[in-house]
Amino acid sequence: MSVTGGGSLARTDGPRLRRLAETDPAARDVVAELLRRALRGLPRMRTSEDGGFVFTMRGDPARPAGTSVRYAAIVALGAAFLPEDDQRAALGGDSVAEVVGALVARLGDTGPGEITSLGDIALICWAAAETGHGALEPALARLAAADPPGERPVFTVDAAWVASALAAARDAGAASGAASGTEGHLERARDRLLAGLDGRPLFAHEVGGTGLVPRYRAHVGCFADQVYPVQALARIGDDRSVAAADRVAGRICAAQGAAGQWWWHYDARTGGVVEGYPVYSVHQHAMAPMALLDLADAGGDGRLAAIARGVRWLTAPAETGASLLPGGEPGEPVMTWRKVARDDPRKVVRGVRAASTRLRPGLRFRSLDRRFPPVAIDRECRPYELGWLLHTWLSPTARE
Repeated sequence: MSVTGGGSLARTDGPRLRRLAETDPAARDVVAELLRRALRGLPRMRTSEDGGFVFTMRGDPARPAGTSVRYAAIVALGAAFLPEDDQRAALGGDSVAEVVGALVARLGDTGPGEITSLGDIALICWAAAETGHGALEPALARLAAADPPGERPVFTVDAAWVASALAAARDAGAASGAASGTEGHLERARDRLLAGLDGRPLFAHEVGGTGLVPRYRAHVGCFADQVYPVQALARIGDDRSVAAADRVAGRICAAQGAAGQWWWHYDARTGGVVEGYPVYSVHQHAMAPMALLDLADAGGDGRLAAIARGVRWLTAPAETGASLLPGGEPGEPVMTWRKVARDDPRKVVRGVRAASTRLRPGLRFRSLDRRFPPVAIDRECRPYELGWLLHTWLSPTARE
């Protein structure tokens, strides 16, 4: 079966999808459909001004808004596994090499257009490493300048992307020498993540220090704060890193909802759930599988049953009964809706539960579930959701 409708096609019978099909054929069919949607949806998300990607597509019919360098890098990481013809179809005529080249060139910009976010720089370096870009070495130098030695607080997601970028550079440069001099940076990045656990079962929202997060929620880590470090430590690949990643993965899998939901906020001190909603579609179809499959490739437990439950939740969420996969035919919406959330625009539940669990772990005021039920569907899709989908399921794997 092919992803698109003609030409040089990316197959949906790769090793990861075959492994999913062995566990749950219905979940595999959902992923195959999502891959087809991604290749139809991505061209609509290109921006005409700078050849980048929009920040979001919102509404029905969907309309673009904003731009994002970060999302462009993630799309490149996913589209890199497509044949070039499919790359150009998905990227509005460009190849992944051309998209990555434009992103790497922007690392040298100064002034109003300068890229200063550590996470953005790391993602661009990661994409450059995985695509064999010729300017990888200066890109890594830019990453080193943005992430100097010494103790300072860094957002956990950014720290994980730095580690994944350096691991990719290590692997890409093993023969070419393009990643020479990054060994020390990679070791520091690994140690920062491992120290971020500090005897706790899960990651909080910052590592390497404190001060980025208000004290009342300093104990809280979101789902992204768990899966990106799991992925990074698995890709680093030494025994200590893989063991730590496996422990974190085991905790979030143990906390998975009965209907397959990957919950949103956790207490890093206990591993318990602080607040489950929103439940994001990208967590279900891409980010959880991405981390768990990379961990399996590194020798950890594959946890395919948990992956399959998460994927199947998309088709009939227990909270709403309405599929997060609208339309799907040419001319209709091609994305997944972004999330199922509480009817809580001021995020009262999230704030109250963060503060209450800070004082007493497990104190969640369950009456809030009745007052603010999770019945709202966010009719939005962002390019990174499709990028991680491609990256997760089209990636080759070390374990057949």
